[in-house]
Amino acid sequence: MVGRIIQTLDCVAEGADWLAAREPRFAHALTLVDPLPLRREPDGFAALLRAIVGQQVSVASARAIWARLEAMGLTEAEAMAAASDEELRAAGLSRQKARYGRALAQAGIDFNELRDVPDSDVVKALVAVPGIGVWTAEIYAMFALGRADVFAPGDLALQEATRMLFGLEARPSDKALRGMAEAWSPWRSVAARILWAYYRVAKERDGVI
Repeated sequence: MVGRIIQTLDCVAEGADWLAAREPRFAHALTLVDPLPLRREPDGFAALLRAIVGQQVSVASARAIWARLEAMGLTEAEAMAAASDEELRAAGLSRQKARYGRALAQAGIDFNELRDVPDSDVVKALVAVPGIGVWTAEIYAMFALGRADVFAPGDLALQEATRMLFGLEARPSDKALRGMAEAWSPWRSVAARILWAYYRVAKERDGVI
């Protein structure tokens, strides 16, 4: 069962209202943050390749590398699979990311089919590809597929935002946060949007790093 798909800002607002009615801390956070974003992007090979490019580099570096890949015509699976090491290095990819990019291009993922399978099957299919971990797979499900009830508890900003908003003594672990988030179903993706927005506000207010 696929469940609800976030397609418009009205969907995000519906989820935020549901969460605020059931969790006072979310209601409080929503009074402090800007309107929550839709954060949808086209699904497919390029969305996952962009996630790989962005791993462990700054946003600015990731954008620069992606721009070079686009300029060289290397953001489609066929072109990535056929690219030489020299071309990928020229685009700014490390040897490891070049390997991951090729593995993704050669994985034979049916991206159209992923639109119609349960969240857990999306994650299972994606993490089978070298270079794609659970966090990347969950982010893809949230923003490329629009799944309303996916959460990414391994995200450090979500962990820190939860610690601050819920007054926890320590940042929750991936496992602990996954357990907490069960109470936010069926709108866990909107809960993540609230927590990310709150993190940005709290970081500016308290100088959180």
